[in-house]
Amino acid sequence: MDYMKVFQQWLKDFSDDMETVKDLMSIENNPKEAEDRFYRELEFGTAGMRGVLGAGTNRLNKYNVRRVTRALAKYILTTPDGAQKGVAIAYDSRRKSAEFAKEAALVLCASGVKVFLLCAT
Repeated sequence: MDYMKVFQQWLKDFSDDMETVKDLMSIENNPKEAEDRFYRELEFGTAGMRGVLGAGTNRLNKYNVRRVTRALAKYILTTPDGAQKGVAIAYDSRRKSAEFAKEAALVLCASGVKVFLLCAT
């Protein structure tokens, strides 16, 4: 899909999220930045999911955290007693760490996976 179509879809899908809309509107007239944010999806690698914070499919944001966490929940639910054993999620003082940890916890809980949420400061 064309990156500008994905950009426009994000504006539509997340129109009630003022922080995301403001971030996207700041790059509306910057095609290179829009392309960098939307030409691919952020990947999960050996060091976890890392990337520049911001709105877009190729940025680290709550929507990508939710997407990856849904995949993790699906996997956990296929393992024996996975939902009951649960998952420990810790966060620290880095930017958005607490927000992303809470987003992941909510997705896992909604999927029926027990969550232990810890502040690791």
